Amino acid sequence: MKKGDIAEGIIERVDYPNKGWIRLGDEKIIVKNGIPGQKVRFQINKKRSGRMEGRLLEVLEPSPLESRKPLCGEFPDCGGCMYQTMSYADQCRMKEEQIFRLLSEVPGLDMNEVQWEGLLKSPRELQYRNKMEFSFGDACKDGPLTLGLHKKGSTYDVLTTTDCVLVHPDLNRILECVHEYFAGRKIPFYHKISHTGVLRHLLLRRGNTTGEILVHLVTTSQMETDLSELVRNLLALSLEGHIVGILHLINDSLSDTVRADETRILWGTDHYYETLLGLSFRISSFSFFQPNSYAAEVLYSKVREYVGDTHDMTVFDLYSGTGTIAQLAASVAKEVIGVEIVEEAVQAARENAKRNGLTNCSFVADDVLAFLDRAEQKPDLIILDPPRDGIHPKALPRILRYGVDRIVYISCKATSLIRDLPEFLKAGYRLEKACCVDQFCQTVHIETVCLLTHS
Repeated sequence: MKKGDIAEGIIERVDYPNKGWIRLGDEKIIVKNGIPGQKVRFQINKKRSGRMEGRLLEVLEPSPLESRKPLCGEFPDCGGCMYQTMSYADQCRMKEEQIFRLLSEVPGLDMNEVQWEGLLKSPRELQYRNKMEFSFGDACKDGPLTLGLHKKGSTYDVLTTTDCVLVHPDLNRILECVHEYFAGRKIPFYHKISHTGVLRHLLLRRGNTTGEILVHLVTTSQMETDLSELVRNLLALSLEGHIVGILHLINDSLSDTVRADETRILWGTDHYYETLLGLSFRISSFSFFQPNSYAAEVLYSKVREYVGDTHDMTVFDLYSGTGTIAQLAASVAKEVIGVEIVEEAVQAARENAKRNGLTNCSFVADDVLAFLDRAEQKPDLIILDPPRDGIHPKALPRILRYGVDRIVYISCKATSLIRDLPEFLKAGYRLEKACCVDQFCQTVHIETVCLLTHS
């Protein structure tokens, strides 16, 4: 086969992340966005180094694993949920097999010697996300204004997703209200190519345990508009929770990310509260907080179990975000030092620690690599929760140089974990325990937790 050819085949299995395999004769072709057992039509779009990749064009026959009807009206066009036609049990089984298979392929790692604890399910399969970023756009060129999630595989086309099953119905009602407001006004959305237009994103955050909601409208500065009527419309909504803040974020950057050059509070406050395992957390617009608070309790309980008894120990929590893990570890440690490069997150972590009465927990706003170069204290235990790209290659040798007895590694991207693990093994660590936690039901994503002990 050559680039551009169209063929049909059955997806044999799906490897992490979202990598479906189709066998045609002696050829193995990667086709993303499929489910094992589906018969699909695809087009070869890449062929290099003896490897072929195809773009899924159409599902010809459903998989035997697709045992239920779609849960929302935009499936399968929306790129948010891949697996919603599978039962939750089948989703979890497939994800667990993916992570176990990845770990089994690590050179020098024998999974027969690892206490594999399998997959821990989310307490909620649906309506679990406490944060969602929606985009303004159109579903087709020059079409009517849309507000929601991107079409699968598209950078530009946006679907209006008012029945998203990943978020609480409150957030869908707010999205519908904002969409209706702007659909009747001649305010253009921001075009990524020409860099012209106004409306960019709608960022919504809701405390799953408190019901407190932050609404962020993100626009450029290319047009001033009176938003007082929108504020009144939002506050008049009948919601299960309650809006505590409505903010207008001005973003003139060229990149398609949610950020703020200027923040205007239209009503209320700029933060909300969430509780997790008995601790209270103040969360602002850009504070990192696990998107699934329910599964986060499962994840952090497992982390705390892996951390174990550390009453006389100093703990480094590297890549600490808003300090959630650090504060949970502080209850069983002599001292915890959290390191995070985002200043806003560090400030939130300090405030949260003070609110929770923790005096043995401190936070440093610094790059992990720079902190390790300057740190005078020596940790007894290290907790690692790096971003998706994993640990910085230059930081990893410095971490290993401490030679601590235990390291707990939380990974939100298993392929980054797999890249890092051989370095731990070479340094004399062994993978003692491991599990995965399904924080992102219906999607391809999964968290992995590892306990590494020094032999």
